[in-house]
Amino acid sequence: MTEQRGGGTEQRGGGTEQRGGGTEQRGGGTEQRGVGARHRVARVLTEVFQPPAVVSVLLLISPAVDPGFPGTIWFGVLAALFVCVLPLAYVLAMVRLGRLSDHHVSDRRERAPLLMLALVSVVVGLVVLNLIHAPTSVSAMILALIGGITVLAAVSLVWKISGHASAISAAAVIVALMFGPVCLPLLLLVPAVGWSRVVLRDHTRGQVIAGSLFGGVVIAGLWWVLRGWLS
Repeated sequence: MTEQRGGGTEQRGGGTEQRGGGTEQRGGGTEQRGVGARHRVARVLTEVFQPPAVVSVLLLISPAVDPGFPGTIWFGVLAALFVCVLPLAYVLAMVRLGRLSDHHVSDRRERAPLLMLALVSVVVGLVVLNLIHAPTSVSAMILALIGGITVLAAVSLVWKISGHASAISAAAVIVALMFGPVCLPLLLLVPAVGWSRVVLRDHTRGQVIAGSLFGGVVIAGLWWVLRGWLS
């Protein structure tokens, strides 16, 4: 009798263990939902602030520092066509044909040739804009982007520096320089977008930090120098 009760006790103890296991499973489910939510937020940030979209907005407002805006915004539209729309259309076509990994070009080996092709489109756009006497602010922006794309293409041969981080940091700093301290909150987008790239495991923290510094210091600084020099 005692042994049976002891056995019963062991069974009840086993039931307790099972309930504990159920609690552990529920905890695991909560953790998975948390990870899923983080990934969804990261994916939205990555898609909304992808380089072609960010740079297109930057080019659209680039004539704002010269007289005649917003009537001169169409120069920005034309610049965005050559710098962003045409290269992105090519990328999407190559992805559809199975020749590129995805529209973010996640495979580092695919980046350098693609960036060089984009560089050709950008240079053609610059020539066209100069022929139609576009505002110098648009030309300065394109020249700064040419410098940035050239360096990114070279670095991408050996290291996957973050293009997302470069684009958003350059845009945030340039807009703040264009319109003043009221736009400084845009700098908060830099760590947010960088976080999304790390969460999605598309980049390491080092690649994101390097991209952010390159965009915010080198590309934005080049734009500032060129704007003063061309004016």
